Amino acid sequence: MQLKTTCNRDCPDACGIVATVERGRIVRIQGDPGHPVTRGFLCYRTSRFLERQYDPRRTTSPLLRDGSGFRQIGWEHALDLVAERMQRIRNESGPAAILHYRSGGSLGILKVVTDFLFERFGPVTVKSGDICSGAGEAAQEADFGVSDSNDLFDLDNSRTIVLWGKNPHVSSVHVLPLLHAARARGARLVLVDPVRHRGADLCHLYLQPRPGGDIALALGVARILFERGLADPSAAEICDHLDAFRALVFRRAIGEYAALCDVSPAEIEALADAYGRGPSAILVGWGMQRRSKGSSTIRVLDALAAISGNLGVPGGGVSFYFRRRGAFDLRFVRGLEAAPRSIPEPLLGRGILEAEDPPIRMVWVTAGNPVAMLPDSRTVARALETRELTVVVDSFLTDTARAAHLVLPTTTMLEEDDLLGAYGHHWLAEARPVAERPDGVKSDLEIAQELAGRLGLAADLAGDAELWKRRILRRVEPLGVSLEALRQGAVRNPLAPQVLFRDRRFPTPTGRVNLIRDVDPEPPRPTAQRPLLLMALSSEKAQSSQWPPRMQEGPADLTVHPEAAPGFRDGDLAAVESEMGAMTVRLRFDPRQRRDVALMAKGGWLHRGRCANALVPATLTDAGGGAAYYDTPVCLRPAPNA
Repeated sequence: MQLKTTCNRDCPDACGIVATVERGRIVRIQGDPGHPVTRGFLCYRTSRFLERQYDPRRTTSPLLRDGSGFRQIGWEHALDLVAERMQRIRNESGPAAILHYRSGGSLGILKVVTDFLFERFGPVTVKSGDICSGAGEAAQEADFGVSDSNDLFDLDNSRTIVLWGKNPHVSSVHVLPLLHAARARGARLVLVDPVRHRGADLCHLYLQPRPGGDIALALGVARILFERGLADPSAAEICDHLDAFRALVFRRAIGEYAALCDVSPAEIEALADAYGRGPSAILVGWGMQRRSKGSSTIRVLDALAAISGNLGVPGGGVSFYFRRRGAFDLRFVRGLEAAPRSIPEPLLGRGILEAEDPPIRMVWVTAGNPVAMLPDSRTVARALETRELTVVVDSFLTDTARAAHLVLPTTTMLEEDDLLGAYGHHWLAEARPVAERPDGVKSDLEIAQELAGRLGLAADLAGDAELWKRRILRRVEPLGVSLEALRQGAVRNPLAPQVLFRDRRFPTPTGRVNLIRDVDPEPPRPTAQRPLLLMALSSEKAQSSQWPPRMQEGPADLTVHPEAAPGFRDGDLAAVESEMGAMTVRLRFDPRQRRDVALMAKGGWLHRGRCANALVPATLTDAGGGAAYYDTPVCLRPAPNA
């Protein structure tokens, strides 16, 4: 028997899945050939999800901390305990003494019902900003009034496609067929990335700038566009601050920009020539906005699109994000507008510890593993461990669950009953359970509803998953996106235009593009004592911190150029050290990489000594509440006891 569902993991593609079920057990999962984006194939990570689905280490009953370990308890006991503590804390300190933290471990839209519970109970303290996309979204909202993209298949109209900081083989595998087709029809493909990866072999032109050198590179390209008459003559009609942006661009000569970003002037000219002869699309990777100037970096790329005439035209655009929630009616949750206070997500550990008036006494974690995924991991763990009650809803004993007092087991991707939008395309889909959940496991919706009943809020959260889905589809149901339609297959969001800003009007206060006017193009610099910049990158092998346990054994790999590790050999153990501390790694040499980067896989487990974020200080991006992950200088030292 074959059943269909949708992937809800933190990935742009929200793939359609076909599960083959035999005797009540899934024996195979494949990409849905009928999904317009999935086209019958899955990424490496999801195609091997059954290893996670049937992992015997999965948590299937509530776990209560007992001394240094956990013991199993029943659901009635667990939820009674939580409800009693929540009411007591609210009575004694007010609801702001409770923090609800929800992240992107599942992108199911119904996860927002848990937000609704805590908002109705309090409202309570919540997080602000976003470690994943906050800086980039803030940039495009400042520039264009919205962060969205042309239709994914509009790439068929592009003459040039620039992958700026984007590794499609890892992070957007379903863009690859479009890129191959574009190349075959004669489009020019360009990669800009300080990290050498397989995307370089796909592209006609590859630039490998200094980490964080993207602002200087983009300003250099803009100068050439202005100088050579490749700028759009009508840019002044759609842009505010065009003269100020032009003045910013002409503050430095091309040679100065080349020196700042560490590419040759000829390479800047080649990029400008390719991009300036459009229509040209920029596909923006998310790593660039995970630096201290991350939002400014995306704003300069936005400006390139605006001045070159690549906005509002087929084949153009600067694609950072697709509005995955844009079709759904989520007005019943007010979020930050209602919250009595918020803690910036990248500063979560310190924010919890330093909160006063009232202090944070309880934390509830939904769909996230902040200990592994946030900067300054050890402080995050300590903050959670030292609350009166920390509750983590998860299927496994993650680093965050290990810091909890109570762990509540929830459904996996293949057991979910939900709705999905995507942040890599405009198709909407339904998730349906295709696997039987183990006894003792509840969905996030069920957990929230059973807790709501104990808090006097049963009526607010009433309704099964189907009823909630119908409520959330109210905006688009009259436009053909009913639950029945989604059960026939993915449906494109009817509110999303094929070409964004085709009318050359923008939802900004003036109706025009708000060009960036001032930015320092100086990139982050490592120091003589710590000459490498640490970058923990997405991996083909795991989704964020959702690694198979066998892949978290022993020291983590750290990839460097051979000349960046004098005195070491490939395969040696070493200590990688930042201002935050050190960890033991196994060196892997790659002469294709720059000499100033140290590369790891993101999402390593803290309790296995493999968490790169334990070395990264908690600092904010320039806008959007993102985390400056990639500005951390490190050095290599002999490993202890090596």
